[in-house]
Amino acid sequence: MKCLRAIVLLTLLSSLSPLARAEENADELDPGKSPDYPRVNMAPWYEVDANWPKKPEAFQWEAVPGVAVDAEDHVYVFTRSTPPIQVYTPAGEVVRSWGEDSIATAHHLKIDDDGNVWVADIGLHVIRKFSPEGKVLQTIGTPGVPGNDETHFDKPTDLAIAANGDIFIADGYGNNRIVHCDKDGNFVKAWGSLGTGPLQFSLPHAIAIDSAGQLYIADRNNARVMIYTQDGELVDSWDNIIIPWGFWVTPEDHIWVCGASPMPWRQDPDYPDAPLSCPPKDQVLMKFNTKGKLLQLWTIPKGADDKEQPGEVNWLHALALDSKGNIYVGDIIGKRAQKFIRRD
Repeated sequence: MKCLRAIVLLTLLSSLSPLARAEENADELDPGKSPDYPRVNMAPWYEVDANWPKKPEAFQWEAVPGVAVDAEDHVYVFTRSTPPIQVYTPAGEVVRSWGEDSIATAHHLKIDDDGNVWVADIGLHVIRKFSPEGKVLQTIGTPGVPGNDETHFDKPTDLAIAANGDIFIADGYGNNRIVHCDKDGNFVKAWGSLGTGPLQFSLPHAIAIDSAGQLYIADRNNARVMIYTQDGELVDSWDNIIIPWGFWVTPEDHIWVCGASPMPWRQDPDYPDAPLSCPPKDQVLMKFNTKGKLLQLWTIPKGADDKEQPGEVNWLHALALDSKGNIYVGDIIGKRAQKFIRRD
């Protein structure tokens, strides 16, 4: 019986000769035939809307350091030109504009839950709150006077508003500190100084807050995002992932960061007065969860000075998302805001 089994096994094996097996798997071995990979786009991508916005000829753009989207998906463009605040629909139509008499030099801006518009003005050294129509409602700091105390800032870069109305200010270019004020603008406390330590900053360039009240600081020249409690206690630090320039927090608590990939400090002779770590070598946007896990990465081509094409950016400074997931960005050297339509 054992001999019979052996004979049967040898017969089966001999029937599957190398030639027979090759013929049986000819499709797999044919070098001229590619595998039939599934043609499924698993990654979202974004396409520039080259016709957005329909900017009137009378409106000018210089550097565009700030952009935000309100609850109606109106897009606020903050530019260092005239008029400094320009509001557009998602289709690019002009809604309104203002700021010629109340804003000196634009940086970041935010919109609160009531639709009020908050700006960081590095020319006047103040944080200002406007109604949606542009009426000045509140000024924090001493207009036109820089300083480092409870009533003065030195070129503040951004702000974030807590659920109770308290205001957290990135007093970035001059003082490298975070200032906590109550909803009336009264000083509560401050922390931070110039340096590389856990309670120090090297140009806190933007600030954001999530639904739990955690503060995210774009510690730009230290190439890190710092996360603090509202009492100034360090919670986490995302080091050497991105050189952060701006934030946008979605209703789902996704933390979007725009900027550049890490690089050595650079000094460009064309921009001798620019803070170190300028200019960026590339342009990236990253989406994180609140624990620092990277959920999405998208790069935008970096344009050449004065030759930027639609879909390119140069010194990407700010971003915002609308309810459909479209992305709006503002840059400095490119001197424009752009809309990128989400495609899946």
